[in-house]
Amino acid sequence: MKHFPIIAAALLCLCACSVKIDSSVPARIKDGKIVLKTPARPAGQQNALLLTAPAIDTVRVGFIGLGMRGTGAVKRFIHLKGAKVTALCDLVAEKVQNSASILAEAGMPEAACFDGPEGWKAVCERDDVDLVYICTDWKTHTPMAVYAMEHGKHVALEVPAAMSIAECWQLINTSERTRKHCMMLENCVYDWFEATVLNMAQHGLFGEIYHAEGGYIHNLDPYWDKYESNWRMEYNRNHRGDNYPTHGIGPVCQVLNIHRGDRMDFLVSQDTDSFHGKEVSADKDFADGDHTVTLIRTALGHQIEIQHNVYASRPYSRLYQLTGTEGFANKYPVQGIAVKGDKIEDAEKEYDNLDGERFVPKEVFDHLMEQYKPEIVKEIQDEARKVGGHGGMDFIMDYRLIYCLRNGLPLDQDVYDAAEWSCLTELSRLSIEHGSMPVEVPDFTRGAWNQVDGYSYAVKK
Repeated sequence: MKHFPIIAAALLCLCACSVKIDSSVPARIKDGKIVLKTPARPAGQQNALLLTAPAIDTVRVGFIGLGMRGTGAVKRFIHLKGAKVTALCDLVAEKVQNSASILAEAGMPEAACFDGPEGWKAVCERDDVDLVYICTDWKTHTPMAVYAMEHGKHVALEVPAAMSIAECWQLINTSERTRKHCMMLENCVYDWFEATVLNMAQHGLFGEIYHAEGGYIHNLDPYWDKYESNWRMEYNRNHRGDNYPTHGIGPVCQVLNIHRGDRMDFLVSQDTDSFHGKEVSADKDFADGDHTVTLIRTALGHQIEIQHNVYASRPYSRLYQLTGTEGFANKYPVQGIAVKGDKIEDAEKEYDNLDGERFVPKEVFDHLMEQYKPEIVKEIQDEARKVGGHGGMDFIMDYRLIYCLRNGLPLDQDVYDAAEWSCLTELSRLSIEHGSMPVEVPDFTRGAWNQVDGYSYAVKK
């Protein structure tokens, strides 16, 4: 009997190692975690941290995918100085012509038009395109982005950028090899509140932020039939896990300096059964649980919670919440900041009565939001509100993308952001399907996650 603990441990190890891991890349069980193999960086390739490219005076843009998101982007781009739409493409010819009409009505030059299943390749191959802007279904994002970069184009692609770990590595290797930008179009990092709170965090208003929450909770019942060939419902029908993580994870990763001094270490995920999803799809084998929660621990001991629910009849929320050693910020359902009075810089008033355990009064909140308003928001807030796109944050995103390309600057979001924020789709599925087993998050920088000191771009004062 004295050998029983040893035998039991050996049997447990054997059982764990025999678990079949259905992953897009080689994986194994190590120390109670699912670990995916990190491929070696190909010879002659170097990381793309703070990647820059030669400045482009007029950025010539080719759009692929002209549904809800693509058409909205075309409408925004006619207001962007230094950008010119030179190519339009969609599976459906009518959608291409609709966007062509938008350009014509705005007095813009005519763009080359393509439709059908292979038209997108022609856009990527054109000599008069510098940036390929991809707004198609999720499954085609990575193949199109890789093809575009291989044909010498910078890429901006809708969210999520990749649907598997293998696709994450494809994007990274192609960007590193070609030295072309690959930016995921995560618009929520440019939301007024998120951008301003990020600026507050960068200036130490909340102390050390050790817990952050984000998510995507949005009842899509009114929208399911608007996706071409029902692609979004089909994906959720067949895939379990957080299938749309980037709106929640993006803003909190910026606050926590992910791959700029910290990195996501491992995660665990859990979901509910499918209730409403099964009803909407009329499929008893619907894979995606109605509500998915993922907990992530970082290398520096910080914690992230991400939620996903596109089925519940409840108010829209991206959660966005930060807890620090000296303060707190919250966006949903009520925007609020909680800090002690001595953290507030105001030449006219003192706030000794604020203890940090209550939201500050409205006049103090307004003062803080104005004091820490990012320079980029100050510069173009009026135009952004006028042009629109989720209240203006889409326009700020596009403005910054074109500004950086025109000035030869690193983009606000790099290819590692695209991979890190998208990888939760496959990693959450792996955790859930293996009894909420911890899953290591790959280091997509291959060891360079702490070589850049802090997140730094135009939101800094």
